[in-house]
Amino acid sequence: MTAKGNRKQQILEVLATELETKPGSRITTASLAKAVGVSEAALYRHFASKAQMFESLIEFSEESIFRLVNRVLEEQTAIDTQCFQITTVVLKFAERNPGIARILAGEVLLGENERLRVRVAQIFARLETQLSDSLRRAVAFSGSQKTRLEVPSIANLLVAVVSGRIAQFVRTDFRIAPSLHWEDQWQVLARSAFELDAPN
Repeated sequence: MTAKGNRKQQILEVLATELETKPGSRITTASLAKAVGVSEAALYRHFASKAQMFESLIEFSEESIFRLVNRVLEEQTAIDTQCFQITTVVLKFAERNPGIARILAGEVLLGENERLRVRVAQIFARLETQLSDSLRRAVAFSGSQKTRLEVPSIANLLVAVVSGRIAQFVRTDFRIAPSLHWEDQWQVLARSAFELDAPN
């Protein structure tokens, strides 16, 4: 990787760290440049704007999340297990990346370029579409996979819960982890959404 590439990566890593260590605060290019150890002019040699920096972190988030989602789809066939693991990897990603969780929650994007909030919304819309597609395939191709609710309703509920837990994580300054109690709460959601065999 070139020195320029290394510097861009460093700027993004420092931005994510600043978002994590200064919850509730807006990050300015001046404060970011100071944290990186360069001038503001140097920042702009690598990124045309702060919005472009945020956009790079959003793209990283989307690529990372859906790489994990695709791995779940390759490894799991039972639809309730797929949905549980897909939602879990998103929650765990936010938990491991608190600064980026602020971006996914939209809190840090207030007052920034509108296209950033649109890009984040697209991630959750894509997640909902993926869950819907998985649910439809499972119902269509397996007589044993049944749902209690309509497919769009289940997918929408799961995305609402995931985005809500990430928002709670941010709102509590990262004190309440997105995965806290998730396995127990999933059992309640699964019983409401899926026709599962009774345990032996």
